[in-house]
Amino acid sequence: MQVSIETTSGLERRMTVQIPKDRLEKEVQARLKQLAGRAKIQGFRPGKVPMNVIKQRYGGQVEQEVMGEMIQSSYVEALTQQNLRPVGMPHIQPAETSKESGEMAYTATFEVYPDITIKGLDEIKVERPVLEISEQDMDDMLQTIRKQRKQWKETDRAAENGDRVVIDFEGFMNGEPFEGGTAKEYAVEIGAKRMIPGFEDQLAGIKAGEERTLKLKFPAEYHSRDLAGKDVEFKVSARKVEMPELPELNDEFAASFGITEGGLLALREQVKENMQREAEQKIRTQVKRQVLDGILNQNPVDLPKVLIDNEIEHLIQQQRQALGLSEGNQSQDIDPKLFEDQARRRVALGLILSELVKQNNLKVEPAKLRKTLENIAASYERPEEVIKYYYGDKERLSEIENLVLEDEAIDWVVTKASVTDRKISFSELMNPTAAE
Repeated sequence: MQVSIETTSGLERRMTVQIPKDRLEKEVQARLKQLAGRAKIQGFRPGKVPMNVIKQRYGGQVEQEVMGEMIQSSYVEALTQQNLRPVGMPHIQPAETSKESGEMAYTATFEVYPDITIKGLDEIKVERPVLEISEQDMDDMLQTIRKQRKQWKETDRAAENGDRVVIDFEGFMNGEPFEGGTAKEYAVEIGAKRMIPGFEDQLAGIKAGEERTLKLKFPAEYHSRDLAGKDVEFKVSARKVEMPELPELNDEFAASFGITEGGLLALREQVKENMQREAEQKIRTQVKRQVLDGILNQNPVDLPKVLIDNEIEHLIQQQRQALGLSEGNQSQDIDPKLFEDQARRRVALGLILSELVKQNNLKVEPAKLRKTLENIAASYERPEEVIKYYYGDKERLSEIENLVLEDEAIDWVVTKASVTDRKISFSELMNPTAAE
């Protein structure tokens, strides 16, 4: 068997394979002999059919079957011989058998995985947040939780920021009502920023029974094209004004979270543990992003088009599921170009991290896998059942193992990178834009 390789472009290769005539004929003859022993042809006894009749009746079919099988087996053999790692399925084009030599030849066109030499890890710069959760941080978090449990009490005074106003309203554009602009007994919390800009602000100072006309403009990026960027008016009638009432921070408040012993002190401890877990995850996410960006910057790599296309298709399917779009509806098609950059990044990181794991013989330690599962399960009501579910499903467990292995690779890179610790508050870590 003769094999020749041609680089057509980038990672694409065209491999030409020639199989000797005697190898093909030998296998065809062997198959025809086997067939002759069991063929049933009218006019001949079983096992007594002349070979020329067998060849005339089945020769073409057998030759095609043998050629197909030889293409498959020789393709794998040729890849091993040439030390090639193909990506995806090849495009195979059988060539006509040479009339002179009788050899079978075909070409297989495919992409190969790039050769990756990881470098520049010591050039990666990482700023790692460091914090200690203070008593003030816990006080602030308890206040946030307290506000989430607030009750509403009707009041006769004018509405203030933080109050809730129950209204009837009707929207008009150019003097005409517009679709979706009408509601009855609709509760609006002033300052919550859930309505279009200006709506909540213009309700400040309103009293129960009062009517107002709000002059507003829909945002340019509003989801409804008919309303985006348009001037409108809302005629509003206030049914009632409600003020918030916050629960007392006491043992009874703690009991509402299922804490039966320790009261408020136990709740504070539980809150601190949750905050610590959230902070650790946030820090890890920030460090991971910096490491991955650094790896990509230091290690540009050629990417197989087939892997990019597969990743784009995967991302499109995820998006369709998230949006609830049906399959096969061309009016709901999503432009693949929207996902190209994301797909290229994910493919590049996958290839680099895979090579890094292989080169450094990184493995998933059972204890670390267990710890990761415990962290995932911690937010569920019955953590042990969640952990048991993962250990009982090999596919799901494999997904977590891959995440842990990726974390192992990130941790390994951090040991090589230039890391600077920066003290930070909990609020700044969790809400960086608010701290600016």
